[in-house]
Amino acid sequence: MQPDPDEIRDELRKRRWLRFLVDLTLTIIREQEGLTVAEAVQMVGQLRRTATAMFPDSGEAFDLIYKPRLERAIRHRFETN
Repeated sequence: MQPDPDEIRDELRKRRWLRFLVDLTLTIIREQEGLTVAEAVQMVGQLRRTATAMFPDSGEAFDLIYKPRLERAIRHRFETN
């Protein structure tokens, strides 16, 4: 059975949107003045909830693919030497 072209387009659209949201969140974490650690962590949590709403049962994939990058950005931004 061939996959439905509309479903494929929808899947690709959702993936592009999620990639955009991840990139936007990374930019905000890296560059927004006055951002606190708590706010950055909260943003990552909200992004994960958004991802799992778009792709049910994808929480584990989010944790493997995106969460490490986001956590690295938070550590880099807020680490104190």
